[in-house]
Amino acid sequence: MNKTIRDLVAKFGKLPTSVDQIADDADLYAAGLTSFASVQLMLGIEEAFDIEFPDNLLNRKSFASISAIAKTVDIIQDGRKVA
Repeated sequence: MNKTIRDLVAKFGKLPTSVDQIADDADLYAAGLTSFASVQLMLGIEEAFDIEFPDNLLNRKSFASISAIAKTVDIIQDGRKVA
């Protein structure tokens, strides 16, 4: 999952630094992720993982790092399995 997320961050994040040089727990906003890019990233994640972000997970914390994104995707997928 992290590779897919990294590919999406590279495509949509528009970061000035290569995603390969960013640790999984590094702050993506400090690395240059903008609010606009995070929306584009969210849409890419939704498409790639066939999920939809619920309103309660549409926040800066959900997109703060590669690890945070992976955790958020896991939460959404687990909720979908239960529903």
